[in-house]
Amino acid sequence: AQNMKSAKRLVDRGDSEVWGVLEEVIAEHPVLLNRAPTLHRLGIQAFEPILVEGKAIHLPPLACAAFNADFDGDQMAVHLPLSAEAQAEARTLMLASDNILKPADGHTVTMPSQDMILGLYYLSTVVEGAKGQGRVFSSLAEAQMALDLHEIDMQSMVLIRLPEDFVLPKDWEPRELKVVDAEPGSPDTVREERFKDGSVLFATSYGRILFNETLPTDYPFVNEQVPKGKLSKIVDDIATRYSTAQVAATLDALKDLGFTRAPWSGVTMAYSDIVAPPEREDIVHSYEEEASKVNSQYDMGLLTDEERRQELINLWTECTDKVADAMRENFHDDNNVNIMVQSGARGNWMQIRQIAGMRGLVANPKGEIIPRPVKSNYRDGLSVLEYFISQHGARKGLADTALRTAESGYLTRRLVDVSQEVIVREEDCGTKRGLAMKVAERDDNGNLVLVKAADGGPYSRLLAADVIDPADNETVLYHAGDALSMDVLNDLVAHGVEEVKARSVLTCESKRGVCAKCYGWSLATNKLVDVGEAVGIVAAQSIGEPGTQLTLRSFHSGGVASASDITQGLPRVTELFEARTPKGEAPIAEFAGIVKVEDTDRGRQVTLTPDDSTVEPITYPVTRRAPMLVKDGDHVVAGTQLIEGSVDPKKILRILGPRAAQVNIVEEVHNVYRSQGVDIHDKHIEVIVHQMLRRITVIDSGDTNLLPGELVDQAKFREANMEAVKNGGKPAAGRPELMGITKASLATDSWLSAASFQETTRVLTEAALSQKEDDLKGLKENVIIGKLIPAGTGLARYRNAVVEPDKAIRETIYPNFGLGGDEATDFSDADLSDVDFSSIDFGDLKLGDDFNPDDFLNDQGGQEDFGGADFSDADLGDLGDLSL
Repeated sequence: AQNMKSAKRLVDRGDSEVWGVLEEVIAEHPVLLNRAPTLHRLGIQAFEPILVEGKAIHLPPLACAAFNADFDGDQMAVHLPLSAEAQAEARTLMLASDNILKPADGHTVTMPSQDMILGLYYLSTVVEGAKGQGRVFSSLAEAQMALDLHEIDMQSMVLIRLPEDFVLPKDWEPRELKVVDAEPGSPDTVREERFKDGSVLFATSYGRILFNETLPTDYPFVNEQVPKGKLSKIVDDIATRYSTAQVAATLDALKDLGFTRAPWSGVTMAYSDIVAPPEREDIVHSYEEEASKVNSQYDMGLLTDEERRQELINLWTECTDKVADAMRENFHDDNNVNIMVQSGARGNWMQIRQIAGMRGLVANPKGEIIPRPVKSNYRDGLSVLEYFISQHGARKGLADTALRTAESGYLTRRLVDVSQEVIVREEDCGTKRGLAMKVAERDDNGNLVLVKAADGGPYSRLLAADVIDPADNETVLYHAGDALSMDVLNDLVAHGVEEVKARSVLTCESKRGVCAKCYGWSLATNKLVDVGEAVGIVAAQSIGEPGTQLTLRSFHSGGVASASDITQGLPRVTELFEARTPKGEAPIAEFAGIVKVEDTDRGRQVTLTPDDSTVEPITYPVTRRAPMLVKDGDHVVAGTQLIEGSVDPKKILRILGPRAAQVNIVEEVHNVYRSQGVDIHDKHIEVIVHQMLRRITVIDSGDTNLLPGELVDQAKFREANMEAVKNGGKPAAGRPELMGITKASLATDSWLSAASFQETTRVLTEAALSQKEDDLKGLKENVIIGKLIPAGTGLARYRNAVVEPDKAIRETIYPNFGLGGDEATDFSDADLSDVDFSSIDFGDLKLGDDFNPDDFLNDQGGQEDFGGADFSDADLGDLGDLSL
């Protein structure tokens, strides 16, 4: 094409040469894909595009989970990074193959799902008594040939001789295998064995051999059935032990194998696969009789309406469970529906129960359970009344989802605002403090096991103190500063260590943001977090992204004993982060003393008599429905919770201090997410809580410049006190303030950030009246005025990086400029006034007539980039004649 216009015409016409040129242009040029809503940083990733036919974007299936994408009409935006820096950043930081771990919990986000799981489950399943079981093969090739000739099945257990470099499963012991259809005169059983040359006769199925071929060569052989949970463990393990490239290759191989083999499993779903348990009618009938007894007791006045309701709910719940158990026993191992659920490919037993068993109890729009059950199932169809009462809950579920999305989005926005200025500012703040964390607990048999939430608590942190072996109380197992990986945690449990002191964001003493060592590993890389990482934003995204999965309100189980229906789900998270007094608050003991529990006409009251006789006793009125956590006559310490329910964090702060209040909020938020099956690492919640307790109210200013009643930053308060003490003065006294995230966002030092959040007029007026200045230390304020954000490559330490020439270059080039070899590494103190430029041979270098040596040497950018020298004060008088 001669010009742009004719080139455009060629493209519009779709000429064949266009594609060749386009192929050339896009080679090795990453593009960014983004799916709205971008709830966390994995919502934008870089890919190397491949040209395809048609107008649809083709997306790798493993990348779908990170984008939360499916193929039912989702749209994606494609961005093209143009500058070299943008391309480099996309390639090094944003490629999908480098974003294998989820920043929220450190688990793999690129897990095979659905069809892939089904295919891998089918391959790794062994069928007892399958064709060719017990056959012995001298090599893999021989087994492959037998499979091709239909001598053996993919799922039959056979013995194959494998070479010496084969990695056996852990704890492998030779075992015997029964031979199916043994030929006359040959043995009925065969045995595994290891030979002198190192090779091994190993019992497995050909399907399992195929599965293991996708894993790294030195990974121990997986000789068991692989459902979703097991596969997840294998992938997580590989992600921690191997390089990113190996992990990506393994995941791709697993994906391809799973998709290829899923159709071979022949799994379909037909009406006949949904088997209703034959004893269903009898079970339902027996419970109908029980229910009519309860109703007649109510008619006779023996039960209140509330008691009858509760009895019926308990009865029908029990009935539903019995039907579900009968249904599960009725499914055979080779039933298609059973395979789907057992493998974890799709569906769960609760859904199958509603299809094949009975629907059970449903809730009304208020969230209360209707005591009349749905006795039918979807296979047989519901009656008109059952259909009608089912509709309430179903429709409310849809309405709730829409509301939840908005509520969760607003929570994310507030979290981002409160935490946006938390950036890793330094390597180490030098603190000796840390939090005590449980690493082991006793199981039912009294054995020490790793705590359930280890991957969300101590994992990925650095130790704040040495860990001593409890066996002899002197051997140091691990030193302060060592990282707590999963292997280290398991080793600690094996040594009988139950608790460690680990560094935490809550105890970090950095003046601004946090330090790398208190934060620990970045969960997206399993390495120590880089200086400049915007950990505040990552924390806000990690907490906000699963917000839509949380339930919107508490389900009242209809009068079951609880402290006025404890709030759960999203409202509970909001309540905690906004530091509100919880609904159904449980009182805590103000001081140590003796508890007295009394029932009165109006309810129940708990009186606390202090050990210190100078203090007045306190009486707490409590509801009778709330279960007590203390007994009459118990001695309690300050801060003991008296009844079940939620505690007010402000009271914990007042009675037990800031650390206890912080730990309480972190635990409570973690519990809400855990109860909904969402994993979030505690460190993300800690980053937010750290911001909530950042300010101190000055009570007495001492000899500092602080004013009584002023809200100051902890770092500023500490600094002022240290200054006062250094000068022999009296330090200020203050009270830590627990602020909700909205209040904390508005109380930030940056008025630009606060004004862009909420109450713009008020913030701007106050800022103008008090002549506030903005240091532009956070992310938002820099975005607002269009500067680079002070995170990642926007930090001065990365932007002003000095490139040091290596030894070879120093020795070959420096002498040409009259500078020595090794001694000339640093220009910073060099006095260039002695360099006689006239005697230097510049070779073919030609300088124009308008060349001014002063301009050349004062060019800060050009010179500093290469040697960091500052020539501003250099005496450049005798440079000689530069007219070359």
